[in-house]
Amino acid sequence: MREKIKALLFDVQGTATDFHSTLCREARRITDADVDWSRFVNLWRAEYFANTSEVGDATGEWVTVHSVYREALRKLLARENIELSDAEQEELTAAWKFLDPWPDTVAGLTTLRQQYTVAALSNADVNAAVSISRHGNLPWHAVFTAEMAGVFKPDPKIYHLAARYLGYDPAEIMMVASHKYDIRAAKALGFRTAFIARPLEFGAKGNPDVSFSDEFDINAEDFLDLAAQLVL
Repeated sequence: MREKIKALLFDVQGTATDFHSTLCREARRITDADVDWSRFVNLWRAEYFANTSEVGDATGEWVTVHSVYREALRKLLARENIELSDAEQEELTAAWKFLDPWPDTVAGLTTLRQQYTVAALSNADVNAAVSISRHGNLPWHAVFTAEMAGVFKPDPKIYHLAARYLGYDPAEIMMVASHKYDIRAAKALGFRTAFIARPLEFGAKGNPDVSFSDEFDINAEDFLDLAAQLVL
């Protein structure tokens, strides 16, 4: 299997980066509001996910992820009776562009890029994916985002776009994610798959699905484990 793989595509928010810790820390820095930020960030993420699952937009106009996060924040603050100024809301929304990588991310990618093309495949806007990559010194060879395809994962168009630009067949590319819906969608299109367990994706009290499954080509504890299984 390893000999046939030419490139690895990585989900970014949650798989390569720790959005929960980053957003909780930034919320506490921006405001002194007495809020359970761990719970709030997970509600915010869920609201974003629900919205991006719905925004096919019949007009054909791209709906920026920043605007999705911003509107989801506005609605959630109102629902939770939390008061933040417009400036605080904008600053908190911007924190999604500066997510910290997991401790294993850079080292794992650095090892993997010696043998494979490594690229991001993110639902973030292009400017956000670039900002996250710069902030965390993430050593991608390329960055692909939903904005380029005009659709969000798991729409097949975004996976096909990445394969086309990389110049490889899906069977030569492995999709890497901590979200099973993402790699299942890629698998249905002929991509190889790697599941990364991120038990702290939603914080210490979160309950992500981290169970390994034979349906995926590789199951790994983190990027270092992935590299150990893939690098010859």
